[in-house]
Amino acid sequence: MEKESEATVISEDKKKELLEKYDTDSTTRNLTGVLAKIVVGILILFSLFQIYTGVFGQYTAYIQRTVHLGFALALIFFLFPLFKNKKSSAVPWYDYILVVLAIAVCAYWPLFYQTLVQKVGGIDNLQMVIGGIAILLVLEASRRAVGLPITIIALTFLLYAVLGPYMPGILAHRGLSFNQLIDSMFFTTEGILGTPLQVSSTYIFLFLLFGAFLVQTGVGQYFNDLALAIAGKRTGGPAKVAIFSSALNGTISGSSVANTVTTGSYTIPMMKKLGYHKNFAGAVEATASTGGQLMPPIMGAAAFLMIEFAGESYWNIAKAAIIPAILYFAGIWIMTHLEAKRIGLHGLKKEELPNRKEVWKKLHLLIPIVAIVLFLFQGFSVERAALYGILATIIVSLFRKDTRITPKKIFLALQQGARTALGVAAATACAGIIVGVVTKTGLGLKLGNSLVDIAGSLSFSVSSQLLLTLFFTMIASIILGMGSPTTANYIITSTIALPAILALNSSLEVAIPVLAAHMFVFYFGILADITPPVALAAFAATGISGGEPIRTGVNAAKLAIAAFIIPYMFVLNPTLLMIDASYLSIGWSLLTALLGMMVIGACMIGFWYRRLYWFERIIALAVGLFLMYPEGISDIVGLGAFAVLFVIQLLTKKRVNI
Repeated sequence: MEKESEATVISEDKKKELLEKYDTDSTTRNLTGVLAKIVVGILILFSLFQIYTGVFGQYTAYIQRTVHLGFALALIFFLFPLFKNKKSSAVPWYDYILVVLAIAVCAYWPLFYQTLVQKVGGIDNLQMVIGGIAILLVLEASRRAVGLPITIIALTFLLYAVLGPYMPGILAHRGLSFNQLIDSMFFTTEGILGTPLQVSSTYIFLFLLFGAFLVQTGVGQYFNDLALAIAGKRTGGPAKVAIFSSALNGTISGSSVANTVTTGSYTIPMMKKLGYHKNFAGAVEATASTGGQLMPPIMGAAAFLMIEFAGESYWNIAKAAIIPAILYFAGIWIMTHLEAKRIGLHGLKKEELPNRKEVWKKLHLLIPIVAIVLFLFQGFSVERAALYGILATIIVSLFRKDTRITPKKIFLALQQGARTALGVAAATACAGIIVGVVTKTGLGLKLGNSLVDIAGSLSFSVSSQLLLTLFFTMIASIILGMGSPTTANYIITSTIALPAILALNSSLEVAIPVLAAHMFVFYFGILADITPPVALAAFAATGISGGEPIRTGVNAAKLAIAAFIIPYMFVLNPTLLMIDASYLSIGWSLLTALLGMMVIGACMIGFWYRRLYWFERIIALAVGLFLMYPEGISDIVGLGAFAVLFVIQLLTKKRVNI
């Protein structure tokens, strides 16, 4: 294969352009002068407020959440323009009005808390106006900071709440008056001020702040150097560097698009220079960066939402995510390795790699991440673990002059942590509208039962109905996840798509663990970032690789084949999530699943020790599925078939031109 032309690392301006194009959270104004200093001051105050409540205890639910929301809304209207292609350094008059309104409606709860909690019956006219303005502000802030998809979904649900009596069939309900709707959306904890915003105002903010402090130590560049030192010399080195560095960066990044652009700015040019096709190089980075959202311990902040939504401890959630994440990245690693073998690529030269001794000297930068896990394992609250993680980061940074966090960097971290939290706060507030409508109307249960019934009408057995329901839920999760950030993505899919899986427990009398159901919709919602036609991470990668967006997206979906298979496996048998399983069964399941990924990877690439015939690829896929399903008989059959395929490959590996 003819090698791609040599490329260089893209410029900071190009990275910024790509982020603004594909990541709504990055389309901010470049403020100058006194206003810029004021906004920086508000950002720092936002972080200090969150640290204060994390250390000394939170205020009551309504006050904690409205203060958090007030900071976020005001800052969004200062920083995000009405339209992303109309940015300027000046804030127009109407955004000043929106800032004042945001402060006023969110201050209403702290100022009149006693009156509001003691009210009986509905809300008065003034509260109607305040609540109505709050809903509109949240919708507009979400559109600016998160994107149009979640705003459209929220608006659709608000209309559904009002137009219930006019809806057809099972979708019909009594309907809510404007008074009831506004009351539930802003004056209860069932709407905007619900569980999603509660998690944003506590766990998520502090972990985003932890990530911001880590960044100030230079850990992002260190992840890149560490990946180069470990994987650079291996076959197809740059691709494996992309996988390794993206997995590490995923622990501090809450965006697959941002991860793609930052790590891809140097890995994609290296892959092209080595000889990978531009569509494949972009796909590797997009797939690996998307996997960062599935990687414990943080999982794009969704792990903290899952604590509340799934009713599980943080440790159980992080533990459940370990094996699926290993299989996801192992699948990409295997396929990039086989692709490199297929086209005859090698690793990077010694002079292209960083000095290993210097890399190992900075290994201390990983201590805060390990410390976070240990704190949580020891039973510390999530907030305490995040705060101690920040403290550990500052202390560890002092070990070397080039990693030291100075007072200036502390202020930068406080500023950047709050800046990163704005999109999350807007997304969770907007998602609260969706959750509130679903709760008030019972829509989730109706949609869940409908999917089960449709699957039942097309099925000939209980097993086929189960698989069809899972398939329909997968499609729904991918569609609902398109264009949404990780936190909003999970909230939407768990609210709308999840009930279909849980409905199976009663209708088919199966026993699908609640955590397995949550992980299923979470996985497929995240995969929307690399699933055409709306594959934002893949499209962002093409801005660096120069490849074709749809072909890059298709390649990314192929590389992520593990993520399309694993959720079915852990729903059918939750051993892969380490639920009610012995260490022996978990170890055996991991081993057979990795062997399964090996032959599935060979099927996807069409190469193992030699090129595969078309029928060998089909057989390899079947063998891989047998091995990945954690069950005794399937493992025995799969291992036997794997051994036969392996021997045939070894005996005929010299026949490469077939």
